Parts: sequence; C-alpha cells; structure tokens
Amino acid sequence: MSASALHSFLSLALGFALAGMLVSGYQALADRPAGFNLLEERRMARALAAVPFLVFAAPFIIMRNIVRDDGHGPRRVQFVMLSTVIVGFWSMMSGTAVIAVLEAAGLIT
Repeated sequence: MSASALHSFLSLALGFALAGMLVSGYQALADRPAGFNLLEERRMARALAAVPFLVFAAPFIIMRNIVRDDGHGPRRVQFVMLSTVIVGFWSMMSGTAVIAVLEAAGLIT
C-alpha cells in the first residue's frame, strides 16, 4: 500500500470516527439524537453554533439515516451507494482537516 493510499485511508477512518464521537457525545449530553434539525433552533446563536458541529458530524448522521428503517420499504441500491460515496468523501475531507490541524499544532508529524 502506498503512502498516499494509507494517508487517505487514515483520513477516512479518522473523519468517520470523529463524526461518531461527536454524535455519540451529543446524544449522551442532550438525551436525544443529533440531526440536521439543529439548524432549525429558534435562537439564531444556537443554530449558528450547530453549523461547525454538523460539518464534522454529518457523515455519521447521514449514514445513520440511510441505515435506519423508516418504514417506507427497502431503499434503492443506487441511493445507498451514492450516499456511501458522499459520506466517505466527506469523512475523508474532515479527517484531512483534523490531521492538518494536528500537524499545525505540532502534535503529529
């Protein structure tokens, strides 16, 4: 495995792990699952504070919503595949951002 492929895989894993940790932490503190409805808060400050959270937590929320059975019958395979690709790319980009911040802080090389 090349160094760039390993870096991409680790970015993907780190991004999805971070999303899972954020959503699980939110659910533990708020006693409700995180979702995109956080943007619909009455107070503008809360809705704006939810944006950075959702930027990093969105891959987990999207996959949770795809996997969850909503009672409308089976999902189309193409829809699930496209969602998985989008979530994977999003996770890789957020993982890359986290790695860049850690490198800038001097915590990793």
